[in-house]
Amino acid sequence: MKTVSTILEKRNGKVTWEKSLDFLLSLLPNGKFVLTVKKQKTQRSISQNALMWMWFACIADTTGNTKEDVHDAYCYMFLSRQVTIGGRTGRIPRGTSGLSTDEMKEFLDKVHADASSELGITLPCPEDLYFEAFEQEYLSKI
Repeated sequence: MKTVSTILEKRNGKVTWEKSLDFLLSLLPNGKFVLTVKKQKTQRSISQNALMWMWFACIADTTGNTKEDVHDAYCYMFLSRQVTIGGRTGRIPRGTSGLSTDEMKEFLDKVHADASSELGITLPCPEDLYFEAFEQEYLSKI
């Protein structure tokens, strides 16, 4: 079945629609339907992703791991969930590609804190004075 959708936004108590709801409903065939409204998530930004990989390259250089192993380790630490099947329990990590910008910020904040407290690595943020030099060093390594 074809899905019809629109973006709606509520600001200052007023809801606006990207497309007319009447128009969208007219596209549906006869039958019963379920209307679901969920908050739109914005996928992680390209700059967030680039920052993450620069940080992982820096951590990899310092620890002797690959940046891919650093990525997988942090995904396991901060993005995994516990699952029990047939009495056996394990952790299933998820990757970063499906994270929203807010989720990615939270993930990066955890990586930043962990690198500092557990590894003694200070990872610069884009607003830091010396970030440009860091970016020149690590952008080519992602």
